[in-house]
Formats: sequence, structure tokens, C-alpha cells
Amino acid sequence: MLTADELEAAALGAAWVASEADPSLARAARDLVSKLSSAIPKELRPVVLDASSKPIQTRVKVSERFDSALLRHAIRERYRLQLVYTDRDGNTTDRIVWPLLIAFLDRTRYLVGWCETKEGYRHFKTERVQELKVLAEKYPGRRAALLKGWEAATAGPSQS
Repeated sequence: MLTADELEAAALGAAWVASEADPSLARAARDLVSKLSSAIPKELRPVVLDASSKPIQTRVKVSERFDSALLRHAIRERYRLQLVYTDRDGNTTDRIVWPLLIAFLDRTRYLVGWCETKEGYRHFKTERVQELKVLAEKYPGRRAALLKGWEAATAGPSQS
């Protein structure tokens, strides 16, 4: 059986996802809380339904021009993406990307991936993606190995 703290952690995480993620994932987070509350003893339901911790944001939520459920599917299944992306200077480029993960930083979401066009790991602000197309081809290799490569490539200087 889960403890009250474990239930509150799950409820807080689900509330954060419900407030920050795309509509499909937000709905899944709300459904999770509903299912969790019906599966636990009655005396523990207030821990989930009337939690003492809640996520609060002070920045405006960003919007995206594509269905994030498609992006999550491409990540899980290792499909390559074609992106039309506008950088911070307003330059628009076409990219072929191997999507690895969606990173959440404050209220900004980033697509982290290997960019075939630039031959390196890149971070794309999802709000700057003008078009996203899931391609039929999968990228080679294992996602876990690529994530390790990304972590190594983006690690800061060693602190000893």
C-alpha cells in the first residue's frame, strides 16, 4: 500500500503535468488521479483529492502549432521528424531530427534530439516549431544510447 507521502507525490506530479503538458497528456494526468483515488482506501482519498501541495506558475503557458501526442508517439517509436523551425533570430530552416525527449524548463518545452541537418544534438523550443511531420522511417540505434550521448555532449565542465 502506498503511504500518504507517496500518494501526495503522485498527486502533485499529476497536477503539474495537468497544468504544463499538452491537452492529451494533461487529460491522462487527470484520469490518473481519478483512477488512483478510486483504488485507494477511503481514508486516504483526501490526500489525493484535496492535496496539501499544488503547482503554481507565474508565467504564461506557451502554445504549440502541432499535436504533442504525435511527438510523444514519434519519441516512443523512434520515428524521424521533419521540422520547419524558426530560430531566435527569425531564420527558418528545415530539419530532420531524431526526437529523444521533451524537456520542460519553467514554462518552456524543448524537443531534444539528434539533428541530421546539423549533425549534432540540438534543443528546439517547441513554440518555435512551425511544422512537424512524423516520417515513416525510424532512426537507427537505441534511444537510450543516444540519450547517453546527449548527456555526455551537454554535460558541464567537471567539478572536482
